[in-house]
Amino acid sequence: MELYPQYPKYKSTSCVWLEKIPEHWSIKRIKNVATYNDDALDERTDPDYEIAYVDISSVTLTKGIENQESLAFEKAPSRARREVKHGDIIVSTVRTYLKAIAPIKNPPSNMVVSTGFAVIRPLEKLYSGYAGYLLQSNGFVGDVVANSVGVSYPAINASDLVRISAVEPPMPEQKAIVRFLDFKTAQIDALIAKQESLLEKLSEKRTALISHAVTKGLDPSVPMKDSGVEWLGKIPAHWLRMLMVRVISKFEQGWSPSCDDRETSGDEWGVLKSGCVNYGIFREKEHKTLPVGIEPISSLEVKAGDVLMCRASGSKHLIGSVAIVRQCKPRLMFSDKTYRISFYQDIIDPEFLALAMQAKYLRDQIELSISGADGLANNIPQASVKAYHLVLPVLAEQKTIVDSLHREIRFIHAQEVKVSEVAERLREYRSALITNAVTGKIDVQSVSIPSSANIAVTTAEE
Repeated sequence: MELYPQYPKYKSTSCVWLEKIPEHWSIKRIKNVATYNDDALDERTDPDYEIAYVDISSVTLTKGIENQESLAFEKAPSRARREVKHGDIIVSTVRTYLKAIAPIKNPPSNMVVSTGFAVIRPLEKLYSGYAGYLLQSNGFVGDVVANSVGVSYPAINASDLVRISAVEPPMPEQKAIVRFLDFKTAQIDALIAKQESLLEKLSEKRTALISHAVTKGLDPSVPMKDSGVEWLGKIPAHWLRMLMVRVISKFEQGWSPSCDDRETSGDEWGVLKSGCVNYGIFREKEHKTLPVGIEPISSLEVKAGDVLMCRASGSKHLIGSVAIVRQCKPRLMFSDKTYRISFYQDIIDPEFLALAMQAKYLRDQIELSISGADGLANNIPQASVKAYHLVLPVLAEQKTIVDSLHREIRFIHAQEVKVSEVAERLREYRSALITNAVTGKIDVQSVSIPSSANIAVTTAEE
């Protein structure tokens, strides 16, 4: 991290995450410097009134609002009620671990956010730009999560959220901090975007590599035939096309009792989250602990060699992810958002199937078969999975293709790991810089900002 000067004098506070603040700054509760949840759509709103709806899953700590959905009021979720305006900050009060926090900048007049957000509206002495950064700082976010209650969906009451401490520098300093952070975070975000773009290209490369191998094979000289499916095109003449149901010997769905959001220890049982197979990689640490007093279902224990598929997720891109369990600690069960599938291994190599599920022709089928509205209701029924079209070579050729793909994918994965690590370090630096600036650990008033950047920030903020 770059070195910035500190303030000459500090004073201690009673707030654990603030510890010390510059001597001339004030510390207050959020409710003393801002209001919350001021405006809401009336239940008598015209059913045809179109809203731009923002749900919790559409907001991230680093990117802000990534998506808004246009809906008629009568078709919008019952939670689509909170109205916002420029200068507000939305903070998720449910599923607080998602850290869905974002400042509102120049929203459309019909923007409405979920009642799962607290809408914080700064008062006169709190600059909205500064408040936006303050509520994204590590200490505040940590306090929100720490004061949330509940196991599956931790939540905090908005009235409790606004009791959390906030710091109030003099207004000129608030604006100086915002100018500095707008400039620096824009630089960092541009670097993160480059890493994310590179990750997308690597992902596309992997998908193209797999798609070609599992539909065309490795030998470009073999005779080809029409697959009989327009979107699939030609396949090797000796390959077969069949429905998934013909290769499945057993289909199981798991169980999702209320669990403690922590990893298991000792002889405890746990339940794997749906994200344990994201992007075709099994992660045993993605689990929660079964509370004492709830009997486990031992037949759902995951073991090496199992093939797991994500059945339901808030992200459509993750539904249908398949991974083979290489190894797994004892006493972990799979959840009801996950399928465990067994195959006739004299017809299909599970390793080939796991790779094929990442191919474009199967991903297209998966996304067409997803049912349910946005959010955790997104899922794929067993009947849809069984109806997917597969193209298969003989077993020996499947194994050859698997070996070839694994070698090439390992190289791509190694590149992805390096790029992801760089992006994560940048996100951590961004978060630390915001936290240090808004809590007075560093004094950024004298940091020089290029005039062109300063003009852009002023236009956006004021």
